[in-house]
Amino acid sequence: MLTSVIIPTFRRPEGVELAVKSVMAQTRLPGEVVVVDNCPQASAQTVIARLTETSPVPLIYHHEPEAGVANARNAGLARARGRMIAFLDDDEIARPHWLSALLDTRESLDVDVVFGPLSAVVQGELPRHQRALAERLYSRIGPQRDARLDKPFGCGNSLIDRGTLPIAKAPFNPALNETGGEDDDFFDQLERAGARFGWSAAALAYECVPPSRIRWRYLMTRSFSFGQGPSQACARSRPVQRLGVARWMLIGLAQMMVFGPLTVVGWVFGLSKTAEWLDRTAQGAGKIFWWDQFEPRLYGNAAINTPADHPA
Repeated sequence: MLTSVIIPTFRRPEGVELAVKSVMAQTRLPGEVVVVDNCPQASAQTVIARLTETSPVPLIYHHEPEAGVANARNAGLARARGRMIAFLDDDEIARPHWLSALLDTRESLDVDVVFGPLSAVVQGELPRHQRALAERLYSRIGPQRDARLDKPFGCGNSLIDRGTLPIAKAPFNPALNETGGEDDDFFDQLERAGARFGWSAAALAYECVPPSRIRWRYLMTRSFSFGQGPSQACARSRPVQRLGVARWMLIGLAQMMVFGPLTVVGWVFGLSKTAEWLDRTAQGAGKIFWWDQFEPRLYGNAAINTPADHPA
């Protein structure tokens, strides 16, 4: 059964090189690796051409010049030939047993989609609370053992069996190219279709976080954006779940009222949970202010003219 690893990339030639090399070093190699270069200037082309010369598996380069995270993921699915689709982002480095663990967990749990843990590697010296918040936002923590999941995670470090799921030709919504959340929307579709989700505790990958994505403003924007997700999912469903939107807004208000004051106290006294409380406060604000006009635009064309890394 052919397994394809898809790695979308945007203006991160060094990052995608490390990601591809980590896949080449797997104890269980995939049938192919598909790299989708979403940079209009094709910034990863030279790197991938060089890696192709020594790759132990077919390394397929595809240039998708229309910037956008949904565009990149759709292009990867269109080029991939495998039934099993593993997603790895261009800022992630997979451990040697990563792919083997994902595939073994899918079989042992009899699930359609598997997610693995992410451990944030934050670069540079940072104040305590800032580092704690960055590690919290860029890590993915789950059960210590393989287990079924009630709800999905994001696309990076995941495995999908598209032989058992009704996946559309281009399932990632282009309307979310600049805001992100295209993977949440995709997995919501699969959940409604009856997909079964699993967790592979041994499928570890490291998420490398550069200085451009650990500034306070960026971290708070990321927290706020995460918080918008549940309210937006209810608002975008058909029919619209008005009670669901109201419920999440009330939860957001409660979060701000509880965790806002706790954040102030924690900051003054240097408490270890300060980063968690700050994150919950910002996410609470996102649940309340979920409308499009408040939605941060960090990807695709919105990132073209900015010097910051594109956070896939």
